[in-house]
Amino acid sequence: MNTRYMITHYYHSGFSVSLEDTLVVFDYWRGEENELTPERELNERILSRYSHVYVFISHEHMDHMDPIVFTWKALPGISYIVSSDMPVGTRGKRMAPGDELVLSDQVSVKAFDSTDLGVSFLVRLGDLAFFHAGDLNLWHWREESTIQEIEEAEEDFRKAVAPLCQEHIDVAFFPLDPRQGTMFDAGANYFILSVKPRILIPMHYFHRSDVAAEFARTASNRFTEVVAMPGYGESMAIETDEEGYLNLSFPDHATAQEDPDPSTSEDTPSLETIYEEDPFIESDLPLTQLASPEEPEIP
Repeated sequence: MNTRYMITHYYHSGFSVSLEDTLVVFDYWRGEENELTPERELNERILSRYSHVYVFISHEHMDHMDPIVFTWKALPGISYIVSSDMPVGTRGKRMAPGDELVLSDQVSVKAFDSTDLGVSFLVRLGDLAFFHAGDLNLWHWREESTIQEIEEAEEDFRKAVAPLCQEHIDVAFFPLDPRQGTMFDAGANYFILSVKPRILIPMHYFHRSDVAAEFARTASNRFTEVVAMPGYGESMAIETDEEGYLNLSFPDHATAQEDPDPSTSEDTPSLETIYEEDPFIESDLPLTQLASPEEPEIP
């Protein structure tokens, strides 16, 4: 039986993933100057179409926690899951690294460490596992930091990532921040090579959609397909099939936002149709779990 998920990238590190009547929201933020225009926003009208909505907040930084999410609290079916170091009084179930919660028959979550504030989340929704890194990244600044500071950042990052190497991850949302300067993609590259998510979607690139697109073009490999979602409010459908393939397509925004049950949408344009003239269309999509148990992991 095929199952259809809908992923929407709102802005910066904000995403949602829907499956049937369940919606999972990660680190929603409209932007410092409301760059996410009203027609692209996640609003109460859309939220009310889902029976269960789980809002995840990885930490308290402004660009990961928009206060508007707490105005949704009166809607039926809304639950908040936040990092354990959030300010006192913050609504929601608190999670520290290593904590696990079963939220429903469809949704469970495990919290992992970060190299900044808060946690990262591994959420199982239906049959797929979605990892949202929050601010987990190799936060080095090659032009400014000392050698010792860089080495410490690398060690902290390797320690935080190590437990994730034991997890199966279908889709990872991971930072790609060009403000870091030289080797800004070192964290994302290490994560791809060591954790091997089936799909990685860049985030946290501060208006530099060109950076995400170029990384997607160059960083994909036989284990991980990197997919850029640079447009505000852009959506992508993932359909699983009985053979374990993940088939990707990009429906238009109106269809994605208006359809309360993505599994019922029809006439979704194929990746080949949308990118008919793309010279890179001959990629390894649809994806399979190509990693073999004997493949050595990078320490």
